[in-house]
Amino acid sequence: MPTFETTDGTTIHYKDLGDGPAVLLVHAWSLSADMWEYQIDALTRAGFRVVAPDRRGHGRSEASRGEYDLTTLADDLHQLLERLDLRDVRVVAHSMGTCETVRMLARHGTGRIARVALLGAMTPYFVGAVGTDAVEAVIDDLRRDRPGWFRAGADAYFARQGSGAWVSQELVDDGVRTILATPLEVQIACVRGYALADLAGELATLDVPVLMFHGTADVSAPIDLTARPTAKLVPHAELVELPDAGHGIYVTDRDAVHARLLPFLAGPADPR
Repeated sequence: MPTFETTDGTTIHYKDLGDGPAVLLVHAWSLSADMWEYQIDALTRAGFRVVAPDRRGHGRSEASRGEYDLTTLADDLHQLLERLDLRDVRVVAHSMGTCETVRMLARHGTGRIARVALLGAMTPYFVGAVGTDAVEAVIDDLRRDRPGWFRAGADAYFARQGSGAWVSQELVDDGVRTILATPLEVQIACVRGYALADLAGELATLDVPVLMFHGTADVSAPIDLTARPTAKLVPHAELVELPDAGHGIYVTDRDAVHARLLPFLAGPADPR
């Protein structure tokens, strides 16, 4: 797995697979690039080059001593695009990854970006929708019993009473193992980094096509607080609502997502 060093000396690991138009995959909070295994398979078979980094402090990437604010994480993504000199990039992001993607585009522009897909978006302003106490309660739960908190939420995450009814316990356990490998201090810093960021103004500046996917039964990012207001703010956004789906749509609803995502990503390299 190749690596690069950020400007603050943090070593970032990333996957680089396939040939063709480049797709940058930005993973969710506490997970790693491995969460994209189904998308990597579909994208490389469809003729795309996939670049999927592990966020600093996640997966195989180094845990930095610096900040985990959105600006730092967005700069990490931009530095990777520059290091590989990727252009006409398609970006696919999930959950927290949607926040750092929006910050990257607003901060560095869309000169290298062709189009963007946001899955389970946490934008535009999570703490503004749920309140500071709700965010701090999550942090308190993590400090008290991380394994118990993640396992208790897994069924809702994968909508096992809805579109994820087929999901095996083994699949759930695999995700929880990955999550628990992310250090507690990194998880807390990242929660504060994305949940406290107001991205409404930045969303309104996006000048590339944006395709959104969101489950109507998403408990982690309730659609009325996240995806629907986000779609209204982005000038060129289309929102695909997935009935009875939760937050883990990259697994549970991957066939429906891929059916819309792959043609979207194959669209014109410079739609502007």
